[in-house]
Amino acid sequence: MPTGFERGYVVGVDIGGTKIEAVLLSDEGAVVSSGRLPARQGGDQVVSDVEALVRQVAGTLFSKLAMIGVGIPGQVNAQTGHVSNVVNLGIGEYDLGSVLQRRLGLPVRVENDVNVAALGAAGIAKAPKKGTTVFLNFGTGLAAGIIIDNQLQHGESGAVGEIGHLPVDPNRFDCPCGQKGCLETVCSGSAVSRLWPYDNPALPGLIAAAQRGERNASEILAKVTHAMGDAVQIVVQLTDPRRIIIGGGMAKTGKPLLDLISREIGTREKHCAFLRNLDIASRLELARLDEPLGAIGAALLCR
Repeated sequence: MPTGFERGYVVGVDIGGTKIEAVLLSDEGAVVSSGRLPARQGGDQVVSDVEALVRQVAGTLFSKLAMIGVGIPGQVNAQTGHVSNVVNLGIGEYDLGSVLQRRLGLPVRVENDVNVAALGAAGIAKAPKKGTTVFLNFGTGLAAGIIIDNQLQHGESGAVGEIGHLPVDPNRFDCPCGQKGCLETVCSGSAVSRLWPYDNPALPGLIAAAQRGERNASEILAKVTHAMGDAVQIVVQLTDPRRIIIGGGMAKTGKPLLDLISREIGTREKHCAFLRNLDIASRLELARLDEPLGAIGAALLCR
């Protein structure tokens, strides 16, 4: 990934469905400071919180800032900074980039939050500059960040990778986007918490209950695992990536999550030579979750 920064310090901000994180990076790309705030609903509230967090992490170095990079869920016009359909934050349409630029007096670049997480994950993992890397985010929502030959992919409207709103799940649960059966309604962090409200975090508790032989847990885990397999298979057959980096809050489950997905893919491969030849499991890896990937990736936009 690109390693050159605008002269001066930069701040990367990652706006998630439940929290906002920021990092201050030096000229050399070293993390100088970081901070976090809970996310609030509405565009004006998000702007106020981002401004406060940028000023907090920059501190006395605010006057030396060269640029701000921001990641946010939903559809993002990376050229204008306009965002839309940020359903988890209650934002319909909002000129996030221009409003932040006026408030902070600095250039601001805005990207989809999963795209900036992809930049952060691929940069830390030293992903190859040629070929395709996919960051599959099992977080509050579900989406994929796609990097081809070192370039983020956007598409015509910025909706590339929004696989969470593919209405293909047979359970047909209602989705906040207005459809039924979206993948996000079964295999996102918020969905698993709804389906298994007995543990926090939900997925490790669900796995443990299923391993104890609890029938209800086994049935729910089968639904979740099947949807995760669909998500992986979709990105593989659409982009044929060299690497699939699994991230998001549910990735904190660690190896048991990777094992779940690999077993699901293995089951599908038993009956399909086409899938066996793709060797999907060998492409899977976990993101490094000891780093604020989204905020670091947002800072990498400032190049």
